[in-house]
Amino acid sequence: MLVLSRQRDETIMIGDEIEITIVDIRGDKVRLGITAPTHIAVHRKEVYDAIKRENEQAARFKRDDLGPLGSGAAPKSVRPGRTARASSLASPAGSGGVKPTASNGVHPKRIEINSTSSHDSSPTRTPA
Repeated sequence: MLVLSRQRDETIMIGDEIEITIVDIRGDKVRLGITAPTHIAVHRKEVYDAIKRENEQAARFKRDDLGPLGSGAAPKSVRPGRTARASSLASPAGSGGVKPTASNGVHPKRIEINSTSSHDSSPTRTPA
């Protein structure tokens, strides 16, 4: 593990595309600003582990586990010839939906992630 010392407003580069900036230091809490290309997912470790567990569990499902959906029959709520409205597919703001990107594929705004203890709620994302 590489250990670096940084002060507020100093940055660490990972490769050519990822910047980690120390935004604030209060007691034993450090706020980091992370700028990364959109194709690179950025998660706290405990969130990443939960996503990984869920994906592994989903990969173990068999066709029989899906009940009537696994047989290829359409659910009763879907009528043939109808499609879902785009507005019903959109995710709520801030829930990980499509984010605007600059032409170079990098998020145009810095996202700050508050990192505290592992018993903390989900990270706060704020445009810088």
